[in-house]
Amino acid sequence: MLENEDKSKLKRGLKNRHLQMIALGTAVGTGLFYGSTATIALAGPSVALSYLIGGVIIFFIVRMLGEMSVEEPVSGSFSYYASKYWGDFPGFLAGWNYWFVYVTMSMAELTAVGIYLGYWFPDLPQWVGAFICLVIITAINLVTVSAYGEIEFWMALIKISAIVFMIIFGAYLIFTDVRPFPENFSNLWIHGGFFPNGLWGMALATVSVLFSFGGIELIGITAGEAENPDKTIPRAINQVIYRILIFYVGAILVLVTLWSWKEVGVEASPFVQIFENLGITSAANILNFVVLTAAISVYNSAIYSESRMLFGMAETSNAPKMFAKLSSRKVPMNGIFISSGVTLLAVIMNYLFPGQIFNYLMAIVIGAIVVTWTLIIITHIKFRKHCAAVGHKTKFPSILYPFTNYLSLIFLAIVVGLMLTMDEMRLAVVLMPIWIAVIWFFYKYKHR
Repeated sequence: MLENEDKSKLKRGLKNRHLQMIALGTAVGTGLFYGSTATIALAGPSVALSYLIGGVIIFFIVRMLGEMSVEEPVSGSFSYYASKYWGDFPGFLAGWNYWFVYVTMSMAELTAVGIYLGYWFPDLPQWVGAFICLVIITAINLVTVSAYGEIEFWMALIKISAIVFMIIFGAYLIFTDVRPFPENFSNLWIHGGFFPNGLWGMALATVSVLFSFGGIELIGITAGEAENPDKTIPRAINQVIYRILIFYVGAILVLVTLWSWKEVGVEASPFVQIFENLGITSAANILNFVVLTAAISVYNSAIYSESRMLFGMAETSNAPKMFAKLSSRKVPMNGIFISSGVTLLAVIMNYLFPGQIFNYLMAIVIGAIVVTWTLIIITHIKFRKHCAAVGHKTKFPSILYPFTNYLSLIFLAIVVGLMLTMDEMRLAVVLMPIWIAVIWFFYKYKHR
């Protein structure tokens, strides 16, 4: 391990199965269950390539974070790494930007929870459902890290099981089709071709698809509480990526093979269509349960990551020392309380403006995620240069360094350029420099 004192006093209670499901739980959610309809409309069958390309790039980035996490398994990982290997402001920016990402994402997921509960309880105000979720998940996170990990494991398992079931049943329908073999897959090319909207349509879909994977970098945040991080982190990272690619690419290929891409999700969610083909009349209720679980799962992981990032920043003096205080159960209770308290704004906004804030919140999240991934890539470059200077060989090297670093940076720059051409994404790009300037102002104020 590189020279550093073990700054984490957190209890190492997350097992390998917890780490895998935590990363899967944050990366597999509403982006697939609902968002896939919009991406399919942009790219047609070629959306499968969009998911593949986005997944490969994110794998490169997570491997970069994984290399640093194995060497120095601390909580709030990449904020700590940015401070140590790049400088005080990059570390300050990395930590507070990531905290902001998850706080905003928490608000969006709380809003979604209120909407989903409203399906079963139409008279239940949206803000009430959001508040109930906030109280329960906050309480779970205050118990022990293993309680968080166990709850997240089972909620993520529900989501993953739904996807696996859909892929298996869809494949069964495809391969038991009595038509000649090519016709079983004809939906992939007979409705305008595999690229019905050209390469431009596939590229635009990649922008939306990329953010479906947002949250997978959380696996680096768990390093400070992982059992045997030298073994569990590499195993979790390597296993997670191919599973995500299978779930996303496999599920999308099944959807666009079974139906014309023009019809997928037109009358209902793609997952509802699968259940209806099973002859299950309660398909909508099953789907609502799955997406409700998905939203709660993401909120659960968001509260966890927010509190651990505050803990890590407090350890490097980038946040008030109060956030480094642990409870008797070895959880950062102040970080949990403040993060949960800030997301309470979502409950208030849902009370004041029911049904109006979800899209605004998600637009803000998008730009902040790009900033986070860029910071991880550049920090990793500086980390590797430091290792080379001191003659240190890392245990879990990233793939094809530094080629994949620069490839990933170019890819993110292209994504930002594409976002400028999309009406629903342009606001996020405009807000990026403003947000960085705000953090710079507070950084200078702190060091005045």
